[in-house]
Amino acid sequence: MTEVFIYDHVRTPRGRGKKDGALHEVPSVRLAAKTLEAIRDRNGLDTATVDDIIMGCVDPVMDAGAVIPKAAAFEAGYSMRAPGMQISRFCASGLDAVNFAAGKIAQGADDIVIAGGVESMSRVGMGMSGGAWYMDPSVNFPAYFMPQGVSADLIATKYGFSRDDVDAYAVESQKRAGAAWDAGYFKNSVIPVKDQNGLTILDRDEHMRPTTDMQSLASLNPSFQMPGEMGGFEAVGIQAHPEIERINYVHHAGNSSGIVDGAAAVLLGSRAGGESMNLKPRARIRAFANIGSDPALMLTGPVDVTEKLLARSGMKISDIDLFELNEAFAAVVLRYMQAFDIPHDRINVNGGAIAMGHPLGATGAMILGTVLDELERRDLNTALVTLCIGAGMGTATIIERV
Repeated sequence: MTEVFIYDHVRTPRGRGKKDGALHEVPSVRLAAKTLEAIRDRNGLDTATVDDIIMGCVDPVMDAGAVIPKAAAFEAGYSMRAPGMQISRFCASGLDAVNFAAGKIAQGADDIVIAGGVESMSRVGMGMSGGAWYMDPSVNFPAYFMPQGVSADLIATKYGFSRDDVDAYAVESQKRAGAAWDAGYFKNSVIPVKDQNGLTILDRDEHMRPTTDMQSLASLNPSFQMPGEMGGFEAVGIQAHPEIERINYVHHAGNSSGIVDGAAAVLLGSRAGGESMNLKPRARIRAFANIGSDPALMLTGPVDVTEKLLARSGMKISDIDLFELNEAFAAVVLRYMQAFDIPHDRINVNGGAIAMGHPLGATGAMILGTVLDELERRDLNTALVTLCIGAGMGTATIIERV
C-alpha cells in the first residue's frame, strides 16, 4: 500500500450560523473556494495535477448543492482537469472526505487529492435535505429516532454526568479556545474571508464567548426537556435503555456545539506526488475506521470506533499523544474520557465546537488540522481524531508526524 501524507491544511474562521452572522452573505461555494485558493497559493500547486477534490457537505441543497467541490474549483480558478465529489456521513463528513482521499491514494489510484468540507448553516438550515431517518416511521422505530440533544442527555444520565459536569466542561472549552486564539495558535491555518473588494469580512471564530463562567451557564434552561417530555422522545430513550427511569436534562446552548458557517481543506498525497511539486510532508495517515453504534445513545460512536481502530492498527490508548473529539455536546467528550481514562490535558487542548462552533460537513477536516498543528507545536508524534455521528455511528483517524 502507498503511504499517504498530509502536506497542508487550511480553514476559514467559523461565522455564527444566523442571518446576522458575518459569513451569511458568503455562499457555500465561495467558502469552499476560499480554501481551495489558499491551498493552491500556499503550495504553488499546479491544479491540473489534482486527481480529485472530495468535500463533506451534510445538506447539499440550494446553493450548497450540485457537487459543490467541483463548483468551488471553477470559482477558485482551478484547471478543468480537477474533478470533484461531495459526501455525507453527517458530522463526520469532513473527516471521512480525508479518509476517502487517503484510501484512493493508498490504492495507487491518485497522487494528489484535496479533501475537506463546507457548511453554510446560516444559509442552508440543518436538516434541509430531509431524509427517511427523520421522516419515515419504518426507519424511525428501529433507529429509536430522537433529537440528538435528547440522546446527549440520555448519555449524561446513563453515565452519571451532572449539570455542573457538563457546564464545567463547556467553560473550559471556551477558555481554551480564547487562549489559543490569543496565543496565535490558529494564525497559520485560518484564512480570512474577504469580499470581492478585498476587504476582510471575518478573520476570527465568531461564536466564541471566552468570558463564559458557571454562573452565566446556570441561567440557561435545558434545551431538550420539552421535546423529550412533551414530544415523547424520553419514552423512546427509556424503551431502548430500560435501566434509565427518567432522563436528567442537562444540555443547553452553552454546553452544546454552536451552529456556524465554515469550510476547510486538507492537501494529501503520495510521496511521489509531493516530491513532484517539492512539497514537504507534515504527517502520515496511519489508520482510519468507521462503525455503527447504539442508535438511541447515538453519540457514543467515538468510543466504539476508537476500540475498533486501535485493534486494527495494533495500537493502545497510551500510544496516542493527543486526542481531538468533536464537542457535539459536553457529555460526548466526558463519556469518551471516562471510557478510556483520558486526562483532560490530552484532549481538545485548544477548545472545540462548544466554543468555536460545528459547521457540520467541515468540522472533521478542521479538527484534523487543529491537532496536527498542536502535535508540531508540542513536538509530539501521534493523534487520534474522532467524531460522533447522527443515527449512531463513529469515524476515527490516527495521524503520525513525519
